[in-house]
Amino acid sequence: MTPQAAYDELIKQIKEISLLSSCGSVLGWEERTYMPRQGAGLRSDQLGLLAGMCHEKFTSPRIGELLAAAEASDLTKDPTSVAAVNIRETRHQYNRATKLPKELVEELTKTTSLAQGEWGIARKNSDFKHFLPWLEKVLGLTRKVADAYGWKGEPYNALLDGYEPGATVDEIERVFEPLRVDLVELLARIQKAPKKPDVSLIEREYNVELQRVFGEMVAAAIGFDFTAGRLDITTHPFCTGIGPGDTRITTRYNPRRFNDALFGIMHEAGHGLYEMGIDKKTHFGTPMGEAVSLGIHESQSRMWENQVGRSKEFWVYFLPQAQRIFRESLAGVSVDAFYGAINYVTPSYIRVEADECTYNLHILLRFELERAMVKGDLKPTDIPGEWNSRFKKYFGIDVDKDANGCLQDVHWSAGLIGYFPTYTLGNLFSAQFFGKAKADIPGLTQQFERGDFSKLLAWLRTNIHEHGQRYRARDLGQKVTGQPLSHKPLIDYLKGKYAEIYGI
Repeated sequence: MTPQAAYDELIKQIKEISLLSSCGSVLGWEERTYMPRQGAGLRSDQLGLLAGMCHEKFTSPRIGELLAAAEASDLTKDPTSVAAVNIRETRHQYNRATKLPKELVEELTKTTSLAQGEWGIARKNSDFKHFLPWLEKVLGLTRKVADAYGWKGEPYNALLDGYEPGATVDEIERVFEPLRVDLVELLARIQKAPKKPDVSLIEREYNVELQRVFGEMVAAAIGFDFTAGRLDITTHPFCTGIGPGDTRITTRYNPRRFNDALFGIMHEAGHGLYEMGIDKKTHFGTPMGEAVSLGIHESQSRMWENQVGRSKEFWVYFLPQAQRIFRESLAGVSVDAFYGAINYVTPSYIRVEADECTYNLHILLRFELERAMVKGDLKPTDIPGEWNSRFKKYFGIDVDKDANGCLQDVHWSAGLIGYFPTYTLGNLFSAQFFGKAKADIPGLTQQFERGDFSKLLAWLRTNIHEHGQRYRARDLGQKVTGQPLSHKPLIDYLKGKYAEIYGI
């Protein structure tokens, strides 16, 4: 068999595996949107079966043989070519996957499917004890996964690599530590500022159905294609790119808070735009048809949510439209007043509802706790107490109940340990990317005042989306911006925004 024939067969096989995996994605989406609660047991078995089948097919010795044949050829000569990228990243995934026993993959999938349902019950009742045995099971299996992969430094690195390939705890901490210092200082200055926005503007009555209409209108305006995607309701908002022409986003509505659903929709639509921007018609199922990392994925969602959606220019265009829809609630509200209200800074319980200044403190808290759990320095039974203690230290407020504390996120029930740092990485990348986009596109933010977001989306498609996994995250950031990842662009952006709003 020639190297080209080996490569062609490799691509054919991994595309078939991805097609099978996409069936699991549909079931996972439906589980969190429409499935009746009593269907959890069957759904767990279904997802476990599919995960086991995908794992067995991907870890077949034949995949290894095809990889070896393709690697020993000129196909890898240009490291940024489509073939070289697909071979390199498939090898990375194959080496990790072959270290996991099929039984462990099935058990983890079944357990997390059930655990997510039990987490939902525990969160609703604010009952950590109900969730505790499931957290212990998931953590135990996750440690087995880390040990199977093998790790240097600490087991958390093995888990982190699954979400942010090539990244390490030490690398992340070098950026997170100065960010923490500057955020705490900025928050203190804001809390002492004499000028305060009127946050009550966004805490009025906002009809849920009208929120949906407005949210879909905004998502469509920034480029989300509803002929290739849909918006639904869930407990914990998410986006899933099922395949070519099928990207699902979700949100949750609060009838007395404007920010929650709208910015949740913009956030998930940002993820969706990335999924839609990758050439999946050509590359579906291969590394060139997948996102670089979750940190880069998060940079897209946070950019549309924050740098775009929370900009004054955005609301010069959209506030008049919102006022026609929410007539009583927004009557007589000025752009400046609304801009201040949607960017109001205050320590709060819920991560997904946090302002831009305090959001990353939420992430740092979770990163520290899950890292300690994986190392064995923190027992699951001690999570509520440790969470509440650190939350008080970082935010200055007491956690009133577990639903507003350690039970608020779905991640641990879903086995997504190692995921949280990617949120802050996303914020850091988004600030650097947006700064470069502004430099490359004259009058970019003024285009927002006219409801024109096409040039920004085109820039993102060209510089980020279309590359698939051609570059690792740190390399992509360097290539696009000419600078290594740093906390400074994010801090400078936040200081500029809050200087205007708070007069600091």
